[in-house]
Amino acid sequence: SFAYHPEVADIKDLRPGMVLNGKITNVTAFGAFVDIGVHRDGLVHISELSSSFVTDPHSVVSINARVRVKVLAVDAARNRISLSMKQAGAQTG
Repeated sequence: SFAYHPEVADIKDLRPGMVLNGKITNVTAFGAFVDIGVHRDGLVHISELSSSFVTDPHSVVSINARVRVKVLAVDAARNRISLSMKQAGAQTG
């Protein structure tokens, strides 16, 4: 069943390399925003959505889809979280 990581509650708890459960909150032309339970959505850039080439993120993910994501980078000062579905071996569902 779906659950956020129990030890990740704040952006400061995130570390590159972590693989987390998330939920798609928004899909844009350049990628998808994912709620990973830290009060700030992370961005999966279009190039990190899938191992195959993606022209339209809407063809890969939809809002409220549950996904696995890998944390690529965290910029706590700017509240930016870079995520990858491709590198998490992610399946949507």
